[in-house]
Amino acid sequence: MDTRQEAATVSRTGSRTPTFPFTALVGADELTSALLLSAISPEIGGVLVRGEKGTAKSTAVRALASVLPEQRVASECRFGCDPDRDEDCPDGPHEGAATTRPARLVELPVGATEDRVVGSLDLRRALGDGEAAYQPGLLAEAHRGILYVDEVNLLHDHLVDVLLDAAAMGRNTVERDGVSISHPARITLVGTMNPEEGELRPQLLDRFGLTVHVAASRDPHVRAEVVRRRLEADLDPAGFAARFADAEAELTARLAVAREAVRRVALDERTLRTIARVCAGFDVDGMRADIVTARAAAAHAAWEGRDHVTREDIRAAALLSLPHRRRRAPFDAPGLDEDLLDRLLDEEPEDDPPGGGEEEPDGGDQPDEGPGEAPDADPSGPAPSSTSSDDQPQTGPQSSADPTPDSPDESAEAPESPPSPPAGAQPTPTGTAAATEPYRARRLELTGVGAGPTGRRSPALTPRGRVVGTHPAGHEPAGSPVHLTATLRASAARRAARTGPARVTGDDLRHAVTRGREANLVLLAVDASGSMAARKRMAEVKTAVLSLLLDAYQRRDRVGLVTFRGTGAELALPPTSSVDAAAARLAEMPHGGRTPLAEGLTEIARVVARERIRDRNQRALVVLVTDGRATAGPDALARAQAIADAWGHTAETVVVDCESGRFRMGLAADLAHRMGAEHIALEQVAASGLVEIVTDRTASRRSAA
Repeated sequence: MDTRQEAATVSRTGSRTPTFPFTALVGADELTSALLLSAISPEIGGVLVRGEKGTAKSTAVRALASVLPEQRVASECRFGCDPDRDEDCPDGPHEGAATTRPARLVELPVGATEDRVVGSLDLRRALGDGEAAYQPGLLAEAHRGILYVDEVNLLHDHLVDVLLDAAAMGRNTVERDGVSISHPARITLVGTMNPEEGELRPQLLDRFGLTVHVAASRDPHVRAEVVRRRLEADLDPAGFAARFADAEAELTARLAVAREAVRRVALDERTLRTIARVCAGFDVDGMRADIVTARAAAAHAAWEGRDHVTREDIRAAALLSLPHRRRRAPFDAPGLDEDLLDRLLDEEPEDDPPGGGEEEPDGGDQPDEGPGEAPDADPSGPAPSSTSSDDQPQTGPQSSADPTPDSPDESAEAPESPPSPPAGAQPTPTGTAAATEPYRARRLELTGVGAGPTGRRSPALTPRGRVVGTHPAGHEPAGSPVHLTATLRASAARRAARTGPARVTGDDLRHAVTRGREANLVLLAVDASGSMAARKRMAEVKTAVLSLLLDAYQRRDRVGLVTFRGTGAELALPPTSSVDAAAARLAEMPHGGRTPLAEGLTEIARVVARERIRDRNQRALVVLVTDGRATAGPDALARAQAIADAWGHTAETVVVDCESGRFRMGLAADLAHRMGAEHIALEQVAASGLVEIVTDRTASRRSAA
């Protein structure tokens, strides 16, 4: 391994263990394509890698840094600027000596604060010298390199916004704590995530330039080769890296050439109209998809050594830039119909209507091809990656990619249920019912003030929010921001009392107490028994629960699903951040049989107690959807009432009453009273239903007056 490559593998902790070579990756063609395109043109806006656990997502990102070309940097610049380029740097102009260094890979931990990311006031200089100096953050360190965020879906939304803004603008602007500064931050942003742990919101998905879904190969030969190379790398890291050193050096040289060539790639009018037709054909929102696709197509052309964009460049770019932009509703799955993509690419511009009509610019310079002259698919695309040769693996952008495993036309609604039995058939004890379109649910929140993770549901003391007080030095919770005004007041009061030094000291520090909203554990407990089994009624119940899931998604909650029917209860979905998984389990939920209400309440209490041990700060909201009947086991109703009486402070609960018909027994209302829970009818789950109730009551009071 040469000196440059060895230096590139040095991590932030100082380890010199060689990284797994980028060219040694097997079965990850689409992933390596996206990473290389983003490295060629950072203006694309970064890459989001979605995939199941154990699919080498992190390995590929860390390996990319070792093949990036070396950089010339200004010696005295805190931001690592290019001395040959005017970057409007606060440390400029750069007229001194320059040095050469490998491209940086900066990893952002999930628990990072905004101060650490964007930079903040240098407290040492502020307290010692009274100077409002800027301390650069991770965005400054990652300038001209890679900023890698593992588990980006678990990062706070405001931090994701900050990162995506910097990736799109190429600059980081800080206006806080007496600091006003703007510095270059041209980063290649790469985020990885496991969808099982929760999805990114559609507005954040759209901000990533490219996305790729990674899944483990089902080909035994490919899987065996992956295992073989991993074992070899673990047994002899240096020897394995040396084996691929030539391929790595060749890839680095090709990257450097492509980075220079991408500026000269031509995007003519016909190409831009083709890209616009493709994006419009997939009905994506906004214009970001068109811009990203154009940049990615130019990068692909530069990688292939062309000075103009071809059909295959557009196809390769669209496969990476459009799938995640098809996701509009929270429960939509990303995906792309490749047959539709090919039809849009082969579609010819319409002729001008006879007798005039809207003219197309430069139409005469681009003669249309005949109907039989459409270009063949994949005329020059390289072959898929092969694992037959260990020394020459195929790595790089591909003109074709494996089909996206997610269906492009899946809707936010639950999957279709199995067909119902024909008329006159013997009824079965179980069945399924499909939910309809979810609606906006009424707001349910916990009483009191919590201290859980930041969210949008219940009042809590959080790291961000409205300042309601201060903590003295040494008593502040982790992550609480410094309250500058209170700190200066404490210092002034101490000096007035003539105690201690005349400057601000650590004992003068005051930290803000901020009040905002927290995310909660929302445990949905659904009665799926025969008393709820009327198909129309169960469809209404599932729609209400799906609407509550949508509300939990918007409020950043964790969700769990308990169902009870027949003779017992089960935890259908352990508490998770993935409301998509909860929606899928809800769609599959059968119904029918007796009503084991006591067993359901016992399972709910067990889940809440277990989650409280795991995180004492996260409060639980139980939403119990039932008609209150209990028919399973001896003395079923009495056992259920006894458990409800002993519910105590297990969790705050809302009982959604599903009883219907003219004559009602009121069992759910009695259950809610025994549990000290709020009682609402199923029809009141919708926010519009609540508005109608309030409106009717107001009108009645006015008429009575």
